[in-house]
Amino acid sequence: MTFSIVARSDDGRLHGVAVASKFLGVGALVPAAEAEVGALATQARANLGYRPQGLTFLRTGLAAADVLAGLVAADASRTQRQLGIVDAEGGAATYTGTDCHDWAGGQAGTGWAVQGNILVGPEVVDEMRDAWLDGTDRRFPDRLLGALRAGDLAGGDRRGRQSAALLVVGRDGGYGSGSDVVLDLRVDDHPDPVTELARLLDLHRMLFERPDPATLLDLSGDLADEVSRLLTGLGYPGDGSALEARLAAWAGVENLEERLVPARIDPVVLAHLRAHAQRAVEHART
Repeated sequence: MTFSIVARSDDGRLHGVAVASKFLGVGALVPAAEAEVGALATQARANLGYRPQGLTFLRTGLAAADVLAGLVAADASRTQRQLGIVDAEGGAATYTGTDCHDWAGGQAGTGWAVQGNILVGPEVVDEMRDAWLDGTDRRFPDRLLGALRAGDLAGGDRRGRQSAALLVVGRDGGYGSGSDVVLDLRVDDHPDPVTELARLLDLHRMLFERPDPATLLDLSGDLADEVSRLLTGLGYPGDGSALEARLAAWAGVENLEERLVPARIDPVVLAHLRAHAQRAVEHART
């Protein structure tokens, strides 16, 4: 019912899972990952116990192949399971039980495992593998999503499309460095879930990523005047409040606080401010 990729970034800092299925809310069931430990995907007749058990085994330093062997050996319904695992060192393993619905299978290499069941054919796994291997110039989440999209374009789940998810973990990589969950995006019910997942990834980047220092603009002169004018039009007037305080107030409402930098402005924030102000003007005219 599902196709997925489990992987580790080439630098070893990130682990993640990308998955899609003709199944409601696949992201709530299939993926599991822990920073600097590993990641796994449990699917077909998913055994949700594989997730905590697998991460516990990986935490002890067991290799992916050994973790997989241990999980499967202890499972009386192993012939109906499918599982992919990548460990902290990039070791990878995949398993497909003999009673999984056709077409079902998987492949694994250093730092990645791809698997799927009820697929249109083996070309889904082949295309996902090739997209992953060819994507070394892409950022890790994009590389995962690119592999998932390749499987989707190759036909994916032969029953159709419904849900998709992308989970990435890395030490202190979450919001405000307060967790290890870099991103956890889910499309639970959608006619084109992989495309929608890509939209969510773009939105996540805009809202939550830190700005690139090389692109920051000085918040002074004509630019400061423009920002002040735009903020006033949006209901944040210069009534004695410093410009940075007004910008911070607006950015907090827009969930852009991670992109604020003292005395400077991120071009992403500036573009969003301009677009927001333009929409407000257009709305006032109607």
